[in-house]
Amino acid sequence: MRPLGRASLITAAARVTIGRMQLGITLKLFLAILAASVAAAAAMALATRLSFESGFLGYLNQVEAQRLDALSAALGEDYRRSGSWDFVRGDYPKLREIAAASAQLTQRLTLLDASRGLVVGNPDLPDDTAVRPVIVDHRTVGWIARAPGRRLSSAADLSFQQEQLRAGWIIAGLALALAAFVAIVLARVFLLPLRRLAAATHRLSAGAYDTRVPVRSRDELGRLAEDFNRLAQALERNEQLRRRFMADVSHELRTPLAIVKGELEAIEDGVRPLSRESLASLNHEVAALGKLVDDLYQLALADIGALAYRKEALDLGALLQDAVESFGERFKQRQLTVEMQPAPAAVFADGARLTQAFRNLLENSLRYTDPAGRIRISVQRERGQVVVLCEDSVPGVPADAMAHLFERFYRVEGSRSRANGGAGLGLAITRSIIEAHGGEITARASALGGLAVEIAIPAAP
Repeated sequence: MRPLGRASLITAAARVTIGRMQLGITLKLFLAILAASVAAAAAMALATRLSFESGFLGYLNQVEAQRLDALSAALGEDYRRSGSWDFVRGDYPKLREIAAASAQLTQRLTLLDASRGLVVGNPDLPDDTAVRPVIVDHRTVGWIARAPGRRLSSAADLSFQQEQLRAGWIIAGLALALAAFVAIVLARVFLLPLRRLAAATHRLSAGAYDTRVPVRSRDELGRLAEDFNRLAQALERNEQLRRRFMADVSHELRTPLAIVKGELEAIEDGVRPLSRESLASLNHEVAALGKLVDDLYQLALADIGALAYRKEALDLGALLQDAVESFGERFKQRQLTVEMQPAPAAVFADGARLTQAFRNLLENSLRYTDPAGRIRISVQRERGQVVVLCEDSVPGVPADAMAHLFERFYRVEGSRSRANGGAGLGLAITRSIIEAHGGEITARASALGGLAVEIAIPAAP
């Protein structure tokens, strides 16, 4: 039978979520990484191209500026020999010849005289034209200007540019191929833990609560694996508790029912007469059944948060004193000495529920403390809390059993004999009541040789 609790619903939801996530996620992750790599490679290629074009043109302009300086010096020597610009005035081929011979410049040249009047060339010069003075004997006799290059013109320049662009595309293609390979590897590496988790979730949902996944990292996937293991551990423990709970409930119900059935069959067969004693025995067993059913009902209400609490300001010490006095006759029958150390302690609580919790504690001590033993109860206020300590004498409780005392149907002796105690629900109900009041209940070894149960409840302001 599969449990239908909240943990199982969480497991089913996780299984569905991981199943959907696994469907096509390898391809999606691969495409996402590849798309990012393509975008990065394209942006790099575009930036490289723009940078090369602007940088290469700038380099060419710088080279031509140096050549312009050489042309300026050559024109200065020619001017010194001629004494004027008449040797080149209006003769652009002559200017190109001088430029080609001295500086390897042949295009976009303009020569101006000292007053920036046109000697030869294009009179409309752009603002970013490179201009160099022509100096003869420390005197500026003219200006040589060359318009900047806007594009590559020579075959060598264009060939160099094409080679660089071709190399850039080859590098981009290799980068994309490498990115695709890395994307495939990363997709598989990243999704491997998810595949393990999905497979483990399928096994867990099928009832294999001992399923665990290895934790091999400290990232989000590692924390997810740790959470899954904790969930599986909780489900495994809940399943064990459910099975034990069902076995315990069936046993606790079977015993009084078997007694009642035996008594009725004996009366029906005439083996036992219908007398006051037989009716009293039947009534005792029915009362035990009623107590067990009522305890189970109380725990069920506590589990779903439907147990009603009517809280008010009250004196916890007086409440505990009344509970002890109600057990006075039964303590005398077992020759138990009760030491009560009450103290005024105001709390905001439900008096009836706290009385029920205290009576469960006293019932536990009454049932399991050896005759002629001692029970010591104290009440004191500590750091904003009211602390109730209930201690009894031998027999004690093993240390490994302390953590299980407040579990349902747990009894230290492990025997199912109902002569030594009840169904094992009293302390579980007590814990639910104390926790509903914002308190805490713990158990430890008593200085008297038995069990010490400590209850801490927030004190009233």
